Amino acid sequence: MEKRILGSTDLNVTIACLGTMTWGNQNDESEGHQQMDRAVDAGINFFDTAEMYAVPPSPETYGKTETIIGNWFSARPGMREKIILASKVAGRGLRWVRDGNAIIDRKNILQAVEDSLRRLRTDYIDLYQLHWPNRPFYHFGGFWRFNPREEYAAKSVENFHEVLQTLGELVQAGKIRYCGLSNESAWGTMKYLELAQKFNLPRMQTIQNEYGLLYRLFEPDLAEIAIHEKISLLAYSPLATGLLTGKYRNGKVPEKSRWKHQSARHNQRNTPQAHAAVEEYLKLAKENDLSLNQMSLAFAASRPFMTSVIIGATTMEQLESNIASFDMTLSDEVLKSIEQIRRDYPIPY
Repeated sequence: MEKRILGSTDLNVTIACLGTMTWGNQNDESEGHQQMDRAVDAGINFFDTAEMYAVPPSPETYGKTETIIGNWFSARPGMREKIILASKVAGRGLRWVRDGNAIIDRKNILQAVEDSLRRLRTDYIDLYQLHWPNRPFYHFGGFWRFNPREEYAAKSVENFHEVLQTLGELVQAGKIRYCGLSNESAWGTMKYLELAQKFNLPRMQTIQNEYGLLYRLFEPDLAEIAIHEKISLLAYSPLATGLLTGKYRNGKVPEKSRWKHQSARHNQRNTPQAHAAVEEYLKLAKENDLSLNQMSLAFAASRPFMTSVIIGATTMEQLESNIASFDMTLSDEVLKSIEQIRRDYPIPY
């Protein structure tokens, strides 16, 4: 499987990254282990997780995914060194994480890293990411109401400096190798890079934001930063939690699907515009003898600013289909048609 350089590091990660967030909720431990075994067999060397997983997040599922991964490492001696492992520290908002005081700061990062290392049964994490900012941000359905406020700027920059100093200590201690962002904006990304250079602190090597046919807010500004500043995009939800498989067409919500497990009130993707866009992409896929999910993943992988596309699955059949996407190359005609559909449905949710 194709590999690409992670940021400005010496790590080569596969274009497909195995997402793990369903393990401990939609998938049990045995199924999670099967997925990791199959991913390794397919040549995938990059796994992504987080302290808050499994999802949808709850007190009962908190930390379960990391535990499942740790048990897999324990049962397979020598495998840890073959996997580039990414995890994340949770931001504010989850009342069951560190007594509801889980903002991203020195105290929380130090505690979160120790807890993740224990659950993952490892001495180090290759890529440690900030799951979402402390300040208000436009991800997770917040785009339409996002209103940046001047009073957050100075406080945020002070916090960024503390965060980078803390991550630097963890790098020196050998507990993490590199660090990255998630659900971050162009302004936040550039501030982190500026502070790292000014104070000789670890630079952010990656940014894990949502990206796919239905959600392309990474373009153009963050895409330009990714290329020129060598900060790697790790794309999550490239299939929009299953929308881009067609399984939610005509009001269907399959019993074991992601949408079945999450509150309809928090499902920002379930809009008439999104379903209409899916119909157009599905039509294009059928006209070119492609499956919708594979066309979607192949498109994401083809972007010049993409380093790794995070794939998730609840069944082995889904995983096999997703893995096969990375052997595909879309024609110029298909790519041209995708851009036309995007113009018709630029921000469908």
